[in-house]
Amino acid sequence: METFWYIALAFMMIMYVILDGFDLGMGIFYLKSAKNDNERRTLLNAIGPVWDGNEVWLIAAGGALFFAFPKVYASAFSGFYLPLIIVLWLLIGRALGMELRKHIDNGLWKSFWDVVFSLSSILLIIFFGAAFGNILRGVPLQSDGYFFEALWTTFTPVPDSGILDWFTVLMAIVAFLTLMAHGANYIAVKTLGELQQRARAISSNCSVPVILISITMFIATSAIRPEMWQNYFSHLWGFVFPFTGMAGMLGMLFYRRKQNDKMAFVSSSLFIFGMMSGTAFGLYPNLLRSTKPGSESLTVHNSGAGAYGLEIGTIWWAIGIVLVISYFIYLYYKFRGKVQVTEENSEEGY
Repeated sequence: METFWYIALAFMMIMYVILDGFDLGMGIFYLKSAKNDNERRTLLNAIGPVWDGNEVWLIAAGGALFFAFPKVYASAFSGFYLPLIIVLWLLIGRALGMELRKHIDNGLWKSFWDVVFSLSSILLIIFFGAAFGNILRGVPLQSDGYFFEALWTTFTPVPDSGILDWFTVLMAIVAFLTLMAHGANYIAVKTLGELQQRARAISSNCSVPVILISITMFIATSAIRPEMWQNYFSHLWGFVFPFTGMAGMLGMLFYRRKQNDKMAFVSSSLFIFGMMSGTAFGLYPNLLRSTKPGSESLTVHNSGAGAYGLEIGTIWWAIGIVLVISYFIYLYYKFRGKVQVTEENSEEGY
């Protein structure tokens, strides 16, 4: 049961990064790419029907963590209290930026909320990337299972490292470039004309840096967490995950050159899936690794809820996940096709 819930939790987090990742990525180039109000509204309308639904996966993952691994939930939410509060405010700011800009037809008002939306998206990606780096690197867990990290200390991944060090900043850069390319691929699928061409250019310019920074991350992770390879050499089938990520990485380059927007988006999704599932495979059974000598890490075995509760929860999770997936299939089918704001539909959407 503990292993099943580890897989379920990883699946929900991967779905969140793939789905909410493209509208977060769009926020990076939102201000620079859109040259006027109609173009900005086109970008917002491209993600408008789906962005809040995409965040359901984050809420579901948080709920699953609380239910299945309460010790990890308690430890992580206390140790990462400051960054999690910042993330909460950034999520609020991003939503306000999208929803409030249309209520007053004033250039300054719209520009203010456009900046709030874009800045919130950028900072969310950076914080999520740094958080992912902390999980990979480990945290200074005490003997009671709790920990505290300053925002930064010596900027090196030592036992008393802070939330930000060179490794976690590297992970933030990986997340930033990957989601910018992912968002550009999605916008290229959903738009026409100059917006589409600009999105294609952003995706093309990001592809090589994403590959280079990902290779750097791979080397750095192997140096800091060499034990992650133990699962791979014990179960060789696990190499399918990094190979899937590599295939997605090469697909991003190939299909962008072919101007095949849909397959470029599928490739960036595949790259994210391979990268994150490969990480989850290597981390198992650890959920929060301790960097303090003599302190026990939190694993699926020593932090899970009771077996009976997990069994009952599995039934309801299965029902819920079928409903969620069905809803998403309907949602994306309903709002398929290109988005463009014109004089005829200028009052619709954002």
